[in-house]
Amino acid sequence: MSAAALGGGWITSVRGWLGGTLAMLCAFLAGTAGFILYELDLRKHDYQILNLAGQMRVVASSLEQQANDVLSRGVLQGRSLDQSFGLFERTTAERVGLYEQIITGFANRELPAALTGRDDALRCNWDKPSTSQLDISVAQWQRYRSGLDAARGPDPSRPHTLAMANYMLANGPMLVASTEELARAFQAMMEGKLLLVRLSIVGMLAGGAIVTVIVMVLLNRAILKPLDRTVTGFTRVASGDLGFQVEEAATQEFGRMTRSFNDLSQRLHSMFGLIDHIGRGCDLRETMEFIGTAFRRFVSVDGLVLLVAAPEGGRFRVESRHGAAIAAWPDLADPLLERAVRDNTPIIAGPGTGELAVAMAKSGLKTALLLPMGSIRDGGAVLAVASAQADAYSPEHRQFLGSMATQVDAVLSRTLAMDALVVAAVQGLAKLAESRDPETGDHLVRMSLYSAFIAEELGKRPSHRDLIDPGYVRSLHRFAPMHDIGKVGIADRVLLKPGRLDDAERREMNKHPLIGAEVLRLCEQRMNELGRSVFQIGIEIAESHHEKWDGSGYPHGLKGEAIPVSARIVAVADVFDALTSKRPYKDAFSVETALGIIHQDAGSHFDPEVVEALDLVMPRVLDVYDRLKHV
Repeated sequence: MSAAALGGGWITSVRGWLGGTLAMLCAFLAGTAGFILYELDLRKHDYQILNLAGQMRVVASSLEQQANDVLSRGVLQGRSLDQSFGLFERTTAERVGLYEQIITGFANRELPAALTGRDDALRCNWDKPSTSQLDISVAQWQRYRSGLDAARGPDPSRPHTLAMANYMLANGPMLVASTEELARAFQAMMEGKLLLVRLSIVGMLAGGAIVTVIVMVLLNRAILKPLDRTVTGFTRVASGDLGFQVEEAATQEFGRMTRSFNDLSQRLHSMFGLIDHIGRGCDLRETMEFIGTAFRRFVSVDGLVLLVAAPEGGRFRVESRHGAAIAAWPDLADPLLERAVRDNTPIIAGPGTGELAVAMAKSGLKTALLLPMGSIRDGGAVLAVASAQADAYSPEHRQFLGSMATQVDAVLSRTLAMDALVVAAVQGLAKLAESRDPETGDHLVRMSLYSAFIAEELGKRPSHRDLIDPGYVRSLHRFAPMHDIGKVGIADRVLLKPGRLDDAERREMNKHPLIGAEVLRLCEQRMNELGRSVFQIGIEIAESHHEKWDGSGYPHGLKGEAIPVSARIVAVADVFDALTSKRPYKDAFSVETALGIIHQDAGSHFDPEVVEALDLVMPRVLDVYDRLKHV
């Protein structure tokens, strides 16, 4: 990771902010403490400098006073003249030496340890006024010292004491004034430094206050506001506003928190939406579509397929699917599917050599999560959630999708139970129609199989792939026998008439699509009241299987794409079987003759694409025809 990336990470991290803030505060406190200690140490130096400057002033005044005493009283404190002069000379030498040592140290900017009492010499720094005054004071002292040496005389053993005293008395005021000026310059410099220290401390305090305010603003923005927004979000979600989203925080930690909240809110919204979807009685296909759309926002879902164990065992047939990637998946026989059902445990499937892996590879999918449906006892079922990403599903995803699979399991159980009821109802209604027209028995079996074959072929095409899935094929197979259910409402004199029908009888016979559709609509209404839709394909077939592609059919004169696909398929299958079957009024046509008639009517009576599909599945059709033909 680059330094810039690391820096950016710290900039957007609450830990980085807090760590940086604490570091800044610690650095500020340490700097302030160090600065204060440093300045206190400098002030100690300043006090020593001022003390030495004061000593110089005392020495200068003492020299003048000593000279005045010698000249005015002659004898000092009752001593003899020789003793007084000797004491004067010794005292003068000591004081001159001390003054010389101090002012030389000032001039050299280094005071010896003997003067300060320190372990080492004291380095000094002067400002410009102090330096200027120091130069003046040094020059005046040098003149004073030279004049004093001249007054002492050339012989150190016989000094001219009175001359020295006169010189000291005459030049003493100058030396005292010079020394006082130097002390004042030092004092002004020290006061300036103290003022600077005060201003620095005030500046530090102001800077600290500004930093504190900035930190509080940043903390409010980075911590308090995201917390408030998240609390508001939880309140909204708790009040039922599932799916409510909070503004994502800019910092890493609270950004993760707000993203996690938004993800949780979306998941709750989707999960409760799924539960509501199920509660409203939506079928398996609608449920799969809902999952594929709603759950894709927070988990990779490029395809969903529900595989149910075939009754004969060994394979899993496609019950329902969603997503273009798995539209062409066939029924599968794969050990992973069997293991998922047997162990009742989710399994991750990836690249391999089994049928499932091959189907995934052909579809451009790299990962599939196999979720067993626990309520299916006869062979079991598996919901496969597939992704084009490798390693797409984390343990968290598996747990969440496992919860979702539980809801799908409930829909599947209900669907299978409902299918059993539908099959029973369809068989009962078909038997009712068969009892009115015994010749239709095998016809219903054959044409329903033909219809299923044609639908499977059409479902492979992009134009019909979204509509025709395995569930649609099964529904078509179940409801195709009900295409003439309306004939139960036709009088026997018309329905069972051996010869041709007259116009009035034909009009009555042509009512059977409407009668059949009405019967099934009543059934559908009852199912709708229970939140289910079961008979819709049956209604389409019963009402529209006599419509023609060119619009010349009945009962509504629908044309082309306006005719339901299910009715277009059944129309071809019904006519083909009628042509190849014996009736009281005709012999059975050969398959070739029947196909010729259907091809001739393609584009007028029949959907050309459905006729083309019939040609492609003709081997399967002939197999059924040979086994079940009734001649």
